[in-house]
Amino acid sequence: MKNENRNEEAVSPVIATILMVAITVVLAGVLYVWASSLAEGNTDGNLALYAISGTDAQGQPSVATDDALIMLSMNQGSDINWASISVKLSIDGAAPVTCDNPGVTGGVCGMIEYGTTGDQVWSVGDGVTISETGQDLCSATCSIDVTVTDTREGKVIDTTNGVPAE
Repeated sequence: MKNENRNEEAVSPVIATILMVAITVVLAGVLYVWASSLAEGNTDGNLALYAISGTDAQGQPSVATDDALIMLSMNQGSDINWASISVKLSIDGAAPVTCDNPGVTGGVCGMIEYGTTGDQVWSVGDGVTISETGQDLCSATCSIDVTVTDTREGKVIDTTNGVPAE
């Protein structure tokens, strides 16, 4: 029998180099696809950042049905038409009620616009006072959670909360 010297290496250097290059190319492709999908997330032109602050309305809540509850001011964001806004109040964690937009009546709460009025849009610097309209929602100290929604996009614009002055 002939005694042979066998090279016991598992993979030749050429094949190892080809495998390393192939793995690097595949990883680079996966990272590229992942990064481009992240970058495409906010390119639809509908990115709107709003900041709305809530402050106590003037006056003290009572058993009356016309108390001013909370004032909302837009501090940041683009103009948005009142017809596209929905404002909901949740008093002391109860089920939310939808308030009437400025110029609309008939609900249990309504909004009275201040700032630039009559232009049918909510702009930076403008605001609303939310008041009871025919139903006692808060007769003493209560916690008010407000959710402002863009009904066209179906997105919550902002949430805020407050406690009316005692």
